[in-house]
Amino acid sequence: MTRLVVKMGGHALDDLRPTSALLRALADDLGALVSSGHEVLVVHGGGPQIAELLALVGLTSEFHEGLRITSDETMDFVAMALASVNLALVSALSHAGLACVGLNGADAGLITGRSLGAPWDRAATVATVNPAVVEHLWRGALVPIVSPVGVDEGGQALNCNADVVAGALAGAVHAETLVLLSDVDQLRTDPDDADSVVTHVSASRVQQMIHSGAARDGMRPKMTAALDALGAGAQRVVLANGTRPHALRDVLDAKAPTTEVVA
Repeated sequence: MTRLVVKMGGHALDDLRPTSALLRALADDLGALVSSGHEVLVVHGGGPQIAELLALVGLTSEFHEGLRITSDETMDFVAMALASVNLALVSALSHAGLACVGLNGADAGLITGRSLGAPWDRAATVATVNPAVVEHLWRGALVPIVSPVGVDEGGQALNCNADVVAGALAGAVHAETLVLLSDVDQLRTDPDDADSVVTHVSASRVQQMIHSGAARDGMRPKMTAALDALGAGAQRVVLANGTRPHALRDVLDAKAPTTEVVA
């Protein structure tokens, strides 16, 4: 039996309807893993949905170093958007036959965060995770679907980056593999050069890329999550494009373009 953490985000979550071919394929892939005895956890993002809701209420989406600046007012709408994504994703996967349960960071103290401070405000780093509720669901052959809303020590909601949450959970449950599915195929050593993709990269090289700025914007938290996961006990981290049907199956079968981060 192996443990696997999957993060879904970006345009891989554009279509959250129960009829979504992408989500039906994901449900099939996850169901096949569970049937084979694997324990699987999914963390989802929701950047496009957050941006859409903020625009509807007249608020601007602002980012710094790849992370959303989250005021108290913005946090309310971030939580609304992510709750909506969680409900729709769980509904679609359940409709496709997957036995799954939606969670957020407040459930059983799953995700405790700490504000990053100015300029991010309520955007947070993950301080601790408590995977006991995940372990309980796994014993019932259920797949947890986790929203990255955490809470601080005072119980206030925090906006935790989904990649970072996935990395922290992968380390905490000693996952064999963390799969980061977004809308890019592979890591580029030069973000402006499409020919600079790499299939394997060491943790030390990733650290250099973060410091130099080569891992920037949305790639920065992904690579930070990879380092966190490896440092906390995960065995490997794989980055791939989740906008293709059966992306998870193809990643695990080595039939899709990927970048693997190794210690």
